[in-house]
Amino acid sequence: MTLSLTPAHEAAHAEFRGFVDDHIAPFAGDWHRAQATPPEIIRRLSERGYLGLSIPASFGGGGNDAVTLGLLAAELGRGCSSLRSLLTVHTMVAQAVLRWGSRAQKETWLPQLASGARIGALALSEPDVGSDAKSVTTTMRSEGDAFIVDGHKTWITYGSVADLFLVFGRTEEGPTALLVERERPGLRTDPIMDLVGIRASMTASVRLQGCRVPADNIVGRRGLGISQVASMALDSGRYTVAWGCVGIQRACVEACIAYTGRREQFGVLLKEHQLVRQKVTDMFTDLHASELLCMEAGRLRDGKDPAALAATSMAKYFASTASVRTANDALQLHGANGAAGDYPLQRYLGDAKIMEIIEGSSQIQQITIAEYAYQEHARSHGIPSGTDSWRK
Repeated sequence: MTLSLTPAHEAAHAEFRGFVDDHIAPFAGDWHRAQATPPEIIRRLSERGYLGLSIPASFGGGGNDAVTLGLLAAELGRGCSSLRSLLTVHTMVAQAVLRWGSRAQKETWLPQLASGARIGALALSEPDVGSDAKSVTTTMRSEGDAFIVDGHKTWITYGSVADLFLVFGRTEEGPTALLVERERPGLRTDPIMDLVGIRASMTASVRLQGCRVPADNIVGRRGLGISQVASMALDSGRYTVAWGCVGIQRACVEACIAYTGRREQFGVLLKEHQLVRQKVTDMFTDLHASELLCMEAGRLRDGKDPAALAATSMAKYFASTASVRTANDALQLHGANGAAGDYPLQRYLGDAKIMEIIEGSSQIQQITIAEYAYQEHARSHGIPSGTDSWRK
């Protein structure tokens, strides 16, 4: 099955695949065990222009479309989900600045994010605030021409090395987004270790205590930090996470095809057993279904079609749940070897599970997608359905 890629997309895909085969996949297990991403590979990603792939050329980025970004996320996900997470959070910050930032913010930050001179991270979650983002408790108190920020953020992917945090907190007007540089006095990060997946993602908690930030660093309007800035950033994140899940599934399928084609049990190769073929069939079908949903989301995004929002949620929901099924079956087909550190299956399974949680859990996606379904039904039958915000 092919994705009917354009020649430009085919060329980009081949380049991404070669890069991951040469520089990422052989080393991902070591990074997973070390729970760290070497600075060298981040530098290589930057030099290739991958971290600025979707930033317009006028700001020093690659100016590539959403499909190309998705293909990169898929290949990074195939090699190392932690690095795919770096692409995700960095792109979320860049896209938020691009969409909602002031002219000065765009001119200052986008070239630095595009070149990888600065690594971006999204600081939204708090110890008691996850999916209910509008309930953030971090305070942003106005004082002259600045805000004094106090709060505790957690589960911040690449928070240990990020240079620029997009922090969400509360001003008098309500939830607000604010860019906070690492070097600001009052900001401190602490590593979070031993995650079940994306263990090399250098996840951290971020503590802000009396952190003074210029008011000019506000992204978007005060009070609209969640409804506009975070919503857009999370939509961007779901898109690359969905494609990253395609990568996890492909890595699992490729591992199983190779393993069942060389290991014998009961006098024949594993691949000759019908129940093994059943699992490979399910895995392969899930992979291609995920890929097609992601491709549809990408093409809708490139066409600026309002339906892209729903398509992205469905792609993320299906691909993330399918990646858990696939990784679980892949480990099962490898037997005890799959549970051993010499094989990457346990890494794939842990990474897949994380995909069901981040950028809106599967349950949040189910609630959202069901709403789309009701709205679609009402529209097709000419029934007033109240808000239709997902198409706006």
